[in-house]
Amino acid sequence: MSKILVTGASGQLGSELRVLSEGHSDQFIFTDRAELDITDREAVVSFFKQNTLDVLINCAAYTAVDKAESEEVLADFVNHKAVGYLAEACKKHNIKMIHISTDYVFNGKHYKPYKPNHPVDPVNIYGRTKLAGEQVMKEINPLNSIILRTSWVYSSFGNNFVKTMLRLGKERESLNVIVDQVGTPTYARDLAGAVLKIIPQLNNDKINTYHYSNEGVCSWYDFAKEIMDITGLDCKVNAIPTEQYPTPAPRPYYSVLCKDDIKNQFNLVIPHWKEALKACLRGIKEIANH
Repeated sequence: MSKILVTGASGQLGSELRVLSEGHSDQFIFTDRAELDITDREAVVSFFKQNTLDVLINCAAYTAVDKAESEEVLADFVNHKAVGYLAEACKKHNIKMIHISTDYVFNGKHYKPYKPNHPVDPVNIYGRTKLAGEQVMKEINPLNSIILRTSWVYSSFGNNFVKTMLRLGKERESLNVIVDQVGTPTYARDLAGAVLKIIPQLNNDKINTYHYSNEGVCSWYDFAKEIMDITGLDCKVNAIPTEQYPTPAPRPYYSVLCKDDIKNQFNLVIPHWKEALKACLRGIKEIANH
């Protein structure tokens, strides 16, 4: 029976892994900064000495994309240096490592779904620090380990686009949402399920990189419109170009991920983003009713 460590356990993916672990909780150790500060190398070394582990799922990340522009040192510690500390510990103790990365390692100027080996060129500090984390993990190269890039993550837990649209959809008569940034939303529970299915199949000498999002393609406008339509909220969604909604950090215009490799390698069936969204909205409603 594998012992699985989940870092960043209070985030969206960590929370969904906790839900899926119900009934098998003795197999999992869930940590956040209070239990394990991954930016403290000595703390990481000590934790891995004291606990017998088989797998690490690193969900911990600095994800405040705009704030990262003014907090580069902190973002780099969490997204880059800490990944190195974890990879060193995994290599030393022969632990499988699944590290979650992002579509933001790409510049968004491509026109076809990005394959894992496509040249990287991040356009903001968040993307650069996440790429540095990928690179340090590859240099250390713990066995049976992978980098898993994902995009536009949302969940019934934490703060995310879906929850923001639900709140604003109740408060306002209309909303302006960007139409010219295109990608694919990812329901964190689907991603969590895929990660758990992948773990027993890991058997690789060099770090492999895979992509996972739900199926299909949409803009943020399409995504917002679908949220309003499914929930029946009477809020008009207006399509606007990126230049009408300036942000401190630039975003890639196109970040659709090609998932052929991960589907073929691990025999995954991935739901369409609209079906995944319906499932998440049901979950949000259930939580609200309790």
